[in-house]
Amino acid sequence: MFIRKIGIDLGTTYTLVHVPKRGIVINEPSVVAISVNDKKILAVGDEAKEMIGRTPDSIIAIRPLKDGVIADYKTTEAMLRYFINKALGGIKLFRPEVMVAVPAGITPTERRAVIDATIAAGAKAAYIIKEPIASAIGANIPIGSASGHMIIDIGGGTSEIAVISLGGIVAAESVRIGGTRFDSSISEYIRRKYNLAIGERTSEEIKIELGSAMYSEGPAVLDVRGRDMVSGLPKTITISSNDVTEALQKDLQGIIEAAKEVLQQTPPELSADVIDKGIIMAGGSSLLRNIDQLISRAIGVPVYVADDALLCVAKGTGIALDNLDLYKRSILATK
Repeated sequence: MFIRKIGIDLGTTYTLVHVPKRGIVINEPSVVAISVNDKKILAVGDEAKEMIGRTPDSIIAIRPLKDGVIADYKTTEAMLRYFINKALGGIKLFRPEVMVAVPAGITPTERRAVIDATIAAGAKAAYIIKEPIASAIGANIPIGSASGHMIIDIGGGTSEIAVISLGGIVAAESVRIGGTRFDSSISEYIRRKYNLAIGERTSEEIKIELGSAMYSEGPAVLDVRGRDMVSGLPKTITISSNDVTEALQKDLQGIIEAAKEVLQQTPPELSADVIDKGIIMAGGSSLLRNIDQLISRAIGVPVYVADDALLCVAKGTGIALDNLDLYKRSILATK
């Protein structure tokens, strides 16, 4: 089967690729390993992530996206080319049409950079869709109806909060808080409280194993290895899920404040719809334990985590691309 259309969730931490009728075909880290001497791309995705924190001086492993937008154009282009070619399975009879999901708060310059990088990476045409719209489509929310739907999409680099009606965004906030910020808050907290330096991968493992948005009476515990900040020697400590909850308080509060801001901007009729239907959460970081309960208590509206929350944006991007006429009001830019 020849692939003519590809939907891409170009995330800060992970890139997911959706092919219509086949579903998610790629789910790999947004990491590129580069040779320092000749700037040659050595590895992309899973293979490159294995190198983070473990490379010699001659190799660097970098994330070319920061807070959901392109920070390193050339590396992003190379990464997109790798993912597009991998999705095509090496068969390049046609240049595919590619739709890329971007943060709602992206600037025109940042949007142009995504389109240009996608075309340069081998796309025949590039389309842009805002993440809250793609996420809502992927979560099976009927965005075309004359009714208010609120979505909170917490990704790796940003949290996208929006109220959608008639296929468009009525009110939205994009805050640069997401999974990578959670990771750095955890490592900073452990460094401050326990004088222990830990790496990026360790803090991500702690978040997955122990992460919870609310304190618990019987917290889970985990042994963590790192470098003692005083002696400089390896050291093992035991931390609890309540440590992680405390580390994430400021970030979680930032997401709650952004959600309140969106609701304050929303017309009363649509606010009533949101109260009736509740808020849908999507994105990988919405899988943090009890985050739906925390937001529901803070806002006073029911909150539900979407099925396959991690895949919603990628699925929605693929569905929108496969039904361009149906979603044309929701799509931002073409080339």
